[in-house]
Amino acid sequence: MSYSEAFKDHIANPRNAGELVNANAVAEQTNPVCGDRVRLSLRIRDGRIEAARFLAYGCPPTLACGSALAEMLEGMTIADALKLERKEIVTAVGGLPSRKQHAAALAIETLRAAIQNSVN
Repeated sequence: MSYSEAFKDHIANPRNAGELVNANAVAEQTNPVCGDRVRLSLRIRDGRIEAARFLAYGCPPTLACGSALAEMLEGMTIADALKLERKEIVTAVGGLPSRKQHAAALAIETLRAAIQNSVN
């Protein structure tokens, strides 16, 4: 499977990359098998994600999934964010080979951990 144009665009132009000033929800998760890492910083106010930033270390799918997640989270309610699943991240990047779907799973795990760590 070759990567989609959406995937290539997330790699070339990552959305919301970097640290977030005044974040009140932060988590970093690592895939113990491959060592990929995603750090997600959120600013949550009144049950809604105002801003999201990510840092990703590892394979290109991890970067693409972090970018797609951070982009889709802004403006989303916490309730809706908690309903996100791996398949929605995979769809947002235009698909992933089965052996790379762990990147989307890592993004979702990091999101859930950040929300759990939120200090509102």
